[in-house]
Amino acid sequence: MQFHPHTVQMRTSTALGPVRLAASPTGLAGVWFEGQRHEPSLQLHGPAAWADAVGHPLLQEAARQLQQYLRAERAGFDLPLDLSGGTPFQQEVWRALLAIGRGATTSYGALSRQLGRPLAVRAVGAAVGRNPVSVIVPCHRVVGTDGSLTGYAGGLDRKRALLTLENAYATATGASHSKGNA
Repeated sequence: MQFHPHTVQMRTSTALGPVRLAASPTGLAGVWFEGQRHEPSLQLHGPAAWADAVGHPLLQEAARQLQQYLRAERAGFDLPLDLSGGTPFQQEVWRALLAIGRGATTSYGALSRQLGRPLAVRAVGAAVGRNPVSVIVPCHRVVGTDGSLTGYAGGLDRKRALLTLENAYATATGASHSKGNA
C-alpha cells in the first residue's frame, strides 16, 4: 500500500478494542484494530510512524462516528474516504464493498461476479482482506459461499460482533443468504 506522505494518525478506544485511524489530506485512509493483519506497522508504530494528530478534525469525527456505530447509535458513516493507497483493482473491490448494505452479506464469489471477474475469487478475497478502512468500508459483510464467517483481518470474533450488531449474523450463517446490493 502506498499512503499519502502527509498522512497522520490517532488512536482511539472502541467497544471492539483499540483502533488506529489515519487520514490523508483528502480523506480517511485507514481504520485498523490493534494487531490487525495487513496493518501498515511501520507507519503506525516506531520511529518512522505517521505523526500523531489527536486534534485532527477528520480523525476526531471518524472516531466519534465509529464509536457511535459500534454502540448502535448510528446506522452508517458520513466521512470522506481516501482509498488511493491500493492498486486500481483493490480500489474497485473496496468501492464495491461500500455498496453492501447494512444488515446484508455477500460471498466472495458473488462479489467477483458483480465486478465482472467471475474467475478472480481469490484475488477479490485478497483485496477484501487488505481493505485499509475496516468497518467503514464493510469488508466484514463478505462471507463464504455457504455463509460461513471466513477470514477477517480484524479477527473472526470482531466480524461476528459486527454482523450481529447489523442484524446480519443469522442471515450470514443461516440457510438463506442475503446478497444486499452485491
